[in-house]
Order: sequence, then structure tokens, then C-alpha cells
Amino acid sequence: MGDSSGMGICHTYTEDGRCVSLLKILLTNHCIYDCLYCVSRKSNNIKRAAFTVDEVVELTINFYRRNYIEGLFLSSGIFKDADFTMERLVKVAKKLRQEHKFNGYIHLKTIPGARDELMREAGLYADRLSVNLELPTSSGLKLLAPDKNHKDMIKPMASIQQDILKFKEEKKLIKSTPIFAPAGQSSQMIIGATNESDLDIIKTSSTLYQKFNLKRVYFSGYVPVLEHQNLPMLGTPVPLVRENRLYQTDWLMRFYQFNPQEIVNETYPNLDLEIDPKLSWALRNRGHFPVDVNKADYHMILRIPGVGVKSAKKIVAARKFGALNLDKLRKLGIAMNRAQHFIACGNHIGISDMDSLTLRQMILQNGKSKFSANFSPQLSLFQ
Repeated sequence: MGDSSGMGICHTYTEDGRCVSLLKILLTNHCIYDCLYCVSRKSNNIKRAAFTVDEVVELTINFYRRNYIEGLFLSSGIFKDADFTMERLVKVAKKLRQEHKFNGYIHLKTIPGARDELMREAGLYADRLSVNLELPTSSGLKLLAPDKNHKDMIKPMASIQQDILKFKEEKKLIKSTPIFAPAGQSSQMIIGATNESDLDIIKTSSTLYQKFNLKRVYFSGYVPVLEHQNLPMLGTPVPLVRENRLYQTDWLMRFYQFNPQEIVNETYPNLDLEIDPKLSWALRNRGHFPVDVNKADYHMILRIPGVGVKSAKKIVAARKFGALNLDKLRKLGIAMNRAQHFIACGNHIGISDMDSLTLRQMILQNGKSKFSANFSPQLSLFQ
């Protein structure tokens, strides 16, 4: 069994909340690049190994037939060049689909620099394609991976996006047109290896969403693998809390109608590690609260700390049948330990005469974060 960041049989979640199991493996850990943040870099003295195309196909099919997995997540180091490696990734997906009639999910990590024709063929057999941006800024990539640049990674993202749109338009006219990468494309960034602020990271992810209509940007906390002056020292904790806060911010932008500048900006360039970004925004914008849940529009209800998308929809639907009070809100699944301070309903009016710092401390004392034991000092390394 694996985990979300390692190899093996790993669990992931679909947009509708279903948990699915994927076989997550590298085709090879050979690599021609020497990226300081990567354990597979060419200068690292580790054992090298590689699957053949048939071995990956056989492994996937056997696991799928035994109901161990529902799909394949295939990545790779670079054998000798981008085309050589990408051809093998495509061969795996093509064999699974055509020879074994594999109907499971396939996610291919594409290789920047590979020919457009290979990228296009990959999209005909894979459900999702992804191009890793690797680090949030060009300067960070130049520092730790001087052989790479962001332009080479942005180019295939643009090409994939154009092909997705092209095939969709052709499908409207010609029914037999195949579906190209039906689950879209995604990307991933390592965070904590360089000194980017959360503002830098969110700016980059926001740009990727806007320009290339990505389905998801993933964040991966840096795991120290090398003693080097340009890297955090060995033994530095993986920034799990920061990673989680970035995912929460990503969620606020995608599903809660937040503008990135509302969450992080020049005044607040880094996320608060102790509280979630929506609560942090609410404490900085007390003038919007308390929100009357019986009158406020959906957009404003979404901004109440402790209220999720489903809960906000339940509130709007339930109040049509009568006024809501605290008991009814609890039954709707609202996280009242936070929400009660920011709402008005019935005889209850949220706290308005307490300063934000005191309110923040009170909420922290009354709640317990699942990450409380993992607060990382990583941000302070670059201050």
C-alpha cells in the first residue's frame, strides 16, 4: 500500500467525493536531470530500476482484475530524452486500452519537451494529463534545477488545452471524434524547497487556472533529500500545515467565490498556519459580520467560517420553510464552534464588540487542529 505522495496503491478522491484506489508508480527512476529537490536526480547515488512497457501493463491489469485498483497513475524519470520517455508512457496507455480493453482511470504525467504529436496521442488514451510546474517561480526553478525552465513546462499546458477545446468542437460536428483527456489536465508544485511566499504560490496557481483551465493544481510539501546551501537543512519538517492551508485557499478560489487577493496580498503575503484561510479573512474583515443567515445571499453565507458549500445550499433551501435558529443550523451540519461568532439568527447575534485578536485566541482555545502537533518552522528559515 502507498500514500498520497509515495508509490504503491494510493487513495484519491473524485470531484463528487468518491474515494478511488490508483496504482501509482514510476516507469523508471533513471533521470538525465540533476534537480536538487528530487531523489531521482542523476547525481544521487541510488539504485536505478525501470519497468518495461509490458511489465506495467501486466501489473495494472492483474491488480485491476483482482479489484485492488480502479486506475493507474503513471509518472517517470527521463531515460535519455523527453520523446524517448513519453513514447513509452503512451505505449503503456495504448496497450491497456486497445489490447486489454482497460476501462479504468489513467493519469499520465507528461514529459515537457516531448513532441506535440506524442502529447496528443497520450490524450487519446489517458483520462487526465498533467505537466508538473515543479516550483512556483522561475527564479526558484533556476536556483534548484538550472537545466529546466518554466517556458518548457508552460508550452505543453497550452498545447493540451488547445487540443481539449479542438476535440470538443469537432465532437459537436462529428460524433465519431474521440474524447481527448476527458478529465482535463492538472499540475503540481513543490512548496517549501525555495523561499517563495504563499502569495507567490497562489499567484502562480491562479494564473494556471485562468490561462489553461486546469482541473486541479496540487501542492507537495518538500521532503529534505540533500544537504545543500540552497535547500532547507536535512531534518527540516515537511511543511504539511502549509500544504493544507494552500489546498484550503485553492478550495476557496474554486468553490467559495473568493478572489486570490482577498486571501493573500502584499499586506498579508503568507497564510496563517494556526487558522484556516476563511477564518483568517473573516477576522480581517469584521465589518461584514455578523451575517443574518435568514436574509443574506448565498455568496455572503459562503463566507461564514464553518459553513461549507453544501451547508450554504442547505441554509438557503431551509429558510424558505421558516426562520432558522442555532439548533436548526446545528442539524444542518454547520461547524458552530466557529460560525456562531459570525452569524445572526433569531435571538442570537454574533460577537461584534470583541477585537479580532482576542476572538482568534478564543476560537483557537475552543477548537483543536488535526495539525497541532505538526506546525512547521520552515517559513522562518528564509526570514
